[in-house]
Amino acid sequence: MKFAIFGNIHQTKKSESIDSLFDTIKSYGDSYAIDRPFYDFLRESRNLELADTEIIEGEEFTADMAISFGGDGTLLRTASRVGNKQIPILGINAGRLGFLTSTANNDIEHVIQRVHNGEFYIEERSLIEATASNGEINSYPVALNEIAIMKHASSSMITLEATLNGKEKIIYQADGLIVAAPSGSTGYSLSVGGPIIAPEANVIVLTPIAPHSLTVRPIVLSDSTTIEIKVNSRSHNYLIAIDGRNESCDEATVITVRKAAYKQLIVRRREHSFIQNLREKLMWGADQRE
Repeated sequence: MKFAIFGNIHQTKKSESIDSLFDTIKSYGDSYAIDRPFYDFLRESRNLELADTEIIEGEEFTADMAISFGGDGTLLRTASRVGNKQIPILGINAGRLGFLTSTANNDIEHVIQRVHNGEFYIEERSLIEATASNGEINSYPVALNEIAIMKHASSSMITLEATLNGKEKIIYQADGLIVAAPSGSTGYSLSVGGPIIAPEANVIVLTPIAPHSLTVRPIVLSDSTTIEIKVNSRSHNYLIAIDGRNESCDEATVITVRKAAYKQLIVRRREHSFIQNLREKLMWGADQRE
């Protein structure tokens, strides 16, 4: 089995157990390639000897499985690198909360053993995709979590007109609007009051960011819905963030969001469930008095 390894390149502490990952993979006779930015980071910050290691350059690579070594942000970046190659991603949580990266950092040897023995299953996660009326989205346009349309930090509230399937319109006066896939319901959308959605649900969530009217609430739509978003801003521009990849757009640019044509494959342990993940990460049912 060949692994493609991607990792957090900003915090040295999060890569402390990477040696264990490399050693465990080698112990089973498997191979790996390391993404160039992570490779350079490990050599410079950890002084690791990585001679004769295969390096991933650009988007052309093959693997049986990708490993994301970091937090949920690292997994989202890994998903953008994997793209539509249909390579399943195993998330190892070297970050903090980690809804997507459910494998603990101290469980590396055990999880690689189970992967090598085929003791895992693969979840298919829906993706959403953005297109711009001027064709100028510079970053990878597909999101596992969310596509957010937001005001610039120093600008006033913006007006967003969301048209659903070319018919119904919803007008928002707010700091922005989040269009979230099911996986993104526990991310940015949740932090501004959106609902938690099971990953297998065939839905898209619209969650306003700091709306002017308290009666404007999140809405759950069928994932067959096409959402066209027009923005009016005093600064005549706005930000689009696709799984955290930010860029500025002119207000004349119309953004269309729809379900992507392919799904993201996420590796899970057989005994681990979405509800169990919620109980662990959000401490549902925990009594702080104990």
